[in-house]
Amino acid sequence: MSTVGYRELAAILRDAIQQGAYAPGDTLPKQDELAEQHGVNVKTVRNAVAMLEAEGLVTPIRRRGTVVRTPPPMRRLGVERYSKKKWKYGDVVAFAADREASGREWKPSDQTQTVSLVDADAEIAQAYNIDPGAPVYARARLVKDGEQPTHTLTSFYLPAHVEGTPLVDPTPGPAGRGGGFAVLTMQGLEPDHMTESFYARMPTPNEVDQLDLPAGEPVMILNRRTYTADGTLVEVARGVHAASRFSWTYSFDIPE
Repeated sequence: MSTVGYRELAAILRDAIQQGAYAPGDTLPKQDELAEQHGVNVKTVRNAVAMLEAEGLVTPIRRRGTVVRTPPPMRRLGVERYSKKKWKYGDVVAFAADREASGREWKPSDQTQTVSLVDADAEIAQAYNIDPGAPVYARARLVKDGEQPTHTLTSFYLPAHVEGTPLVDPTPGPAGRGGGFAVLTMQGLEPDHMTESFYARMPTPNEVDQLDLPAGEPVMILNRRTYTADGTLVEVARGVHAASRFSWTYSFDIPE
């Protein structure tokens, strides 16, 4: 009888994937074939494959089987994506900067959005120092790479800052040349500095549907706050990113 357990089998398959025996997009052999090949029962194979799914190396696809996942195709830049030369003196918005850095084309229709006046929740109210339930504009975007969703991003603005501007126009695509930061600049609220924080969690059912996520894939949550030079808060943003579709790239000077 074979002494190979599911952990050992998972290690064998993991090594085969990492060594290129199973390339990204390849389908693993059927479970009964793997069982026969390694002298184990199908339950052992099933548990080994489940471990690889949990690690994000493979994903089940209907009518195909267990498929090796493709490495992240998209770079998400750090500070470079917000460079003023892109949005203030050009027409490249942040998500488009990521696309260009990844060697991929982009078009305005890659971003769709809905705009609505909503009640500020506790976090938004605290950030803007307003009463909970006070009206704020929510600009919710869904961004795609071709037909595949990559992330959502919702920005919250004070009505006094954006009323009557392209930021409250639901037309698909960025809010004009340079996007939202350019609009804020025309309002006398030029973005100067920001804080971003990230964490990972498992997606909600709605996020699974919206981002077309495979089983077991987590999401990366972005929280961003953008300020003018004098410290005025002009945007609070929340993003939900499909973890397997981005690599996160940061370049910075090492502080003294």
